Amino acid sequence: MITIIKNAYVYAPAALGMRDILIAEGRIQAIEKQIDLPASVAQVVDAQGKMVVPGLIDQHIHIAGAGGKDGFLSMTPDIKASELIACGSTAVVGLLGTDGTARNIRALFGKVQSLRQEGISAYMYSGYYGSDTVTITESITSDMIFIEPVLGFKIAISDIRSSYPTPLELVRKLREVRVGGMLGNKKGIMHVHLGNLKTQMDPLFEIVEHYEFPIEHISPTHVGRTLSLFDQAIAFGKLGGMIDITTAASKYTDPYKSVIYALDQGLSIEKMTFSTDGHAGLTKNDAQGNAIGFRAAAINENLNEMVKLVKLGGLPLEEALKLVTTGPATNLGLAHKGRLRPGADADMCWFDDQLQLTDVWCGGQAMMRDGEITFANPY
Repeated sequence: MITIIKNAYVYAPAALGMRDILIAEGRIQAIEKQIDLPASVAQVVDAQGKMVVPGLIDQHIHIAGAGGKDGFLSMTPDIKASELIACGSTAVVGLLGTDGTARNIRALFGKVQSLRQEGISAYMYSGYYGSDTVTITESITSDMIFIEPVLGFKIAISDIRSSYPTPLELVRKLREVRVGGMLGNKKGIMHVHLGNLKTQMDPLFEIVEHYEFPIEHISPTHVGRTLSLFDQAIAFGKLGGMIDITTAASKYTDPYKSVIYALDQGLSIEKMTFSTDGHAGLTKNDAQGNAIGFRAAAINENLNEMVKLVKLGGLPLEEALKLVTTGPATNLGLAHKGRLRPGADADMCWFDDQLQLTDVWCGGQAMMRDGEITFANPY
């Protein structure tokens, strides 16, 4: 099917102004001031002047569920495609957390495939918190080569639930992911969960400065857990690394405020990303701070914090969008994601003039129109 979207105010994420968008075979073919084809050839959809931006990317989300730190009852459920669409997440990277035993890496792969069949661009990391990396095949390298959705692996440092890996151990795993990426035609990243131990990001600095490993393959997340950790993350970003700010958990302040702070410290917004940690298991507290249960981390906070950056932080929309579009796409090595341009996947979010999300498209297919989900799982 060929589709022409007319009267769209396009943010690519750079502001292009009013444009028409030509879509065919799930990809953007052209973005021009005017595109016309016979009605017998193309369907025409009027965007009515709405802001049309790239689909949002969530590069750290527990699509198959997580939790369990308070026993089986505290395990969180998996995430439905309709829930992702409702918050504009057209591409996601699923992963395991503390639990690499009751939560199975093959089940995660199955969830990735399920979301893909529903239209979501789903990817995954091998591994979990431990250094005994769980993989689908026999190694990180072969996962990278033979399992197309695998973009890298996850490991934890500076956390009491980690395996306390040494910098040399991390470098050897980085070698696996980089070689696998080379042979599998992927960037290859080590996605690093950061805890709150005093070692903070020290092992990552040693990898870069002592072992001289290319910094672009290291992806630290939860960098906004504490102010001191975030200051260290800013220094990491100034060395050329990407830093990932969690929007729904592990934060010392509102994530949009962390971005403003980092910008004031001289860090480029090109070096920052948002991710939700959606459906991570969190402790539920009462008004006095007493633990009264558990809850799943929200999956819509990337969208909310991006909007806050514009409305409360004063950033132009084209800058705020980078945290959830071009930033994660660059970090993950997905050149066909995070941008509206010819050749890119036709993943789009439409916003009204109040920055309310109204429409979502995945691969050129309308998944939400005027706030209503338009697709259904046949099962």
